[in-house]
Amino acid sequence: MRYAAIDIGSNAVRLLIADIIEIEKETSFKKNTLVRVPLRLGDDAFLDKMISPKKAEELVKTMQAFRNLMDVYHVEDYMACATSAMREAINGPEIVKRIGADANINLEIVEGQREANIIYSSHIEQHLERKKNYLYIDVGGGSTELSVFIEGDLVASRSFNLGGIRILDNQDKEETWTEMKEWVKEQNRNHKNLIGIGTGGNINRLYKMANEKEGTPMSFTKLRSLHSYLTSFSLKDRINVLGLNQDRADVIVPACEIYLTVMKWGGVKQIFVPRVGLVDGIIQLLIEKNARIQSA
Repeated sequence: MRYAAIDIGSNAVRLLIADIIEIEKETSFKKNTLVRVPLRLGDDAFLDKMISPKKAEELVKTMQAFRNLMDVYHVEDYMACATSAMREAINGPEIVKRIGADANINLEIVEGQREANIIYSSHIEQHLERKKNYLYIDVGGGSTELSVFIEGDLVASRSFNLGGIRILDNQDKEETWTEMKEWVKEQNRNHKNLIGIGTGGNINRLYKMANEKEGTPMSFTKLRSLHSYLTSFSLKDRINVLGLNQDRADVIVPACEIYLTVMKWGGVKQIFVPRVGLVDGIIQLLIEKNARIQSA
C-alpha cells in the first residue's frame, strides 16, 4: 500500500510517495520516492501578491506530472497542501480550481496554524526524551512555524510570516519580527531549558554541512559558525565551490539567520535536526485517517 504527500511551498514543490508498513498492528512508512521541483512561487506571491501566468502554468504541469507518478506507483490515498505563497496569492483559489480540473488533484491551501499542526503530526517529539522541553522550529520560504512541547505535550504553537524567500525579496516586516521575538521570549520565560528541533530543507542542508553524527544535536555555536562560513562566499561560489543548488544557495543564509535568531531569543543552545517536514506529517495524517476509517 502506498500514500502520497504533495507540498506546494514558497521555494519548491515536493511529492513524497511512501510505502505503508504494518507490523503487529503498528503502522509506519518508508519513503519510496521524493521529487522536488524548485518553482519558487514566493517571488511572485510576496512581491506581486499573485502567481504569474508562467509560474501558474509550470505549477499545473508539475501537478499533472505528480498525478501521473501517483498513478504509476498505484498510490491509494494522497493529500496535497499549499502553504505561504499560495495563501498570499490573490489568484490562489483560481489556480486550485485549474489543478483540480487539469491534474485531477484536490489541493488545499492551508493556513499557518494548520501548517504547523501538519508538520508536528510526524510526532518527532515521541522519539526524544519525554521529560525535556522542546522548541520546534520549521523555517520555510514564506513562513516560520514555532511550537513548544513540554514533557511530550504541545502547549503553544504559532505561525509567522517570515521565511527565507520573503527576506530575500525584502518583504519581511519589522512588526512581524517583533511579534515573533515577544512570543519566543514569553515561551522562554514560561519554559526553561528549551532544546531545539529544526525542520525544513535549509536546516537539513546546514546539518549535513556540519558533519554531525546522525541523531546528535547541532550546537548554536556550530550553526553560527556555519552562517559565517556561508556568508564568506559569494552566491556564485556557494554554487560552484560549495556545491549548493542554485535555489538553495541564496535562501539558506536568511533561513539560517531565522534559526539563529529564534534560538537566541529562546535560550536554545542546541538543535536536533530529524530531517522531516510537511510531507512526512501529511503521510502520518493519512495513516491515522485510514486507520479510523478501517476501525469504524
